[in-house]
Amino acid sequence: MDDLIGEFLNETSESLDTIDVELVRFEADPTDRSTLDNIFRLLHTIKGTCGFLGLGRLEALAHAGETLLGKFRDGDMVADSAAVTLVLHSLDRIKEILNGLEETGAEPAGEDRDLIDQLEAMAMGQAAAPVEDPAPETPPVEVEPAAAPAEANAQAQPEEAVQPEDDENDVDPLLGRPLRPGEVSLAELEAAFAAADGPDAADGVEDGDEGGADQAAIDAAAAEPPAAIDTAPSAAPAKSDGAGGETRQTGARAQSSIRVNVDVLESLMTTVSELVLARNQLHQLSRDNEDSSLKTPLQRLSSVTTELQDGVMKTRMQPVGDAWRKLPRIVRDACQDLGKKIRFVTEGEDTELDRQVLELIKDPLTHMVRNSADHGVETPQEREAAGKPAEGVIKLSAYHEGGAIIIKIADDGKGLDPAKIRAKALEKGLTNEDELSRLSEQQVQRFIFAAGFSTAAKVTNLSGRGVGMDVVRTNIE
Repeated sequence: MDDLIGEFLNETSESLDTIDVELVRFEADPTDRSTLDNIFRLLHTIKGTCGFLGLGRLEALAHAGETLLGKFRDGDMVADSAAVTLVLHSLDRIKEILNGLEETGAEPAGEDRDLIDQLEAMAMGQAAAPVEDPAPETPPVEVEPAAAPAEANAQAQPEEAVQPEDDENDVDPLLGRPLRPGEVSLAELEAAFAAADGPDAADGVEDGDEGGADQAAIDAAAAEPPAAIDTAPSAAPAKSDGAGGETRQTGARAQSSIRVNVDVLESLMTTVSELVLARNQLHQLSRDNEDSSLKTPLQRLSSVTTELQDGVMKTRMQPVGDAWRKLPRIVRDACQDLGKKIRFVTEGEDTELDRQVLELIKDPLTHMVRNSADHGVETPQEREAAGKPAEGVIKLSAYHEGGAIIIKIADDGKGLDPAKIRAKALEKGLTNEDELSRLSEQQVQRFIFAAGFSTAAKVTNLSGRGVGMDVVRTNIE
């Protein structure tokens, strides 16, 4: 596969995972301009890169989604659950096309008119109500770091803050042509970079617009074909410097990291392992020969080898939050299917795990979160009847304890029903009445790990087939 397409697939997959999470957050708070700006920018970058690479099908889908998001962003419409669902369906279609692109190196044949028509119809106002007090009427405001969501808040600055209305009529002296919509001049780029260097260098930019100018420069660069190859700066979150709430794009972090093929890391790990073995053999030879002249260089070699081994091991570590990216979307979809209200809470996303372990726990986490949503958390009516809030909570946390990393999933639902488990165990022939009477409650609960075991009353797209907890147990073991 072409290296350019491979890089595009990697970066786009990461961006789509981020959009999934951000859309769920935005659905909960449609007034969150920072989150919406981040979603819009990521989708805009995907569209621009698709256009540069000649991926017409992907570009058309991304453009339709961007148009709808633009209506929300401009304050012409307010996002509701139906709009978020439609955008999520569009993202799913984009992922399907990307899978075909990865397999064959070319866009698979197909027609996306169904989704594009729905997106365009909704963008025309057929499925959303206008916002009473549109946000774009007010000038950009700085957001206090404490009030910002997990993502950075520089996205709150509208791109329009630094785009003169008459750009289309001005001929840029360097380009020799009028600027296209969204494109900025060399002078504006210089002002944006001056703003990024510090307050003293930003004399040419109005107060409060530094973030907007910086972002406009980045978005304009993404619209240009050569720059559309590298989407990392646009996709990187912004960070507050803690001084007066000023926000900046974390371009330095994007430039200080590179992508490395996993095979290269595995080969490096194998080489370091061989080096460790050679060091140990030299230590043994030194002890056998009692050659003191080798002691000092061997100590140095041992120290360097240990540092190298530790460094290589760190390259395999990834934050556990990487395995959690799809879970907010899964909980959101489960709520839609089950008619439940569930708040998904995570803690300790930065806790690091080995890459291989992280891959192995993704499926178990998915199964267990789905089980919590389906079997654990009750319907709003059942919860209110039991004196609980209508909204349930599923909490996923990771933390260090006693030299181990603990991953914990909990919900505030009704818990396991021992009577149902006992009845199903007898029905499946997993035990008999005499044996069952002697089992403790904890032992009875272990029946849920049996293959084909389910207490669901009927088979749905979420549960009832008895596939889930046995997979969890097998993968974890």
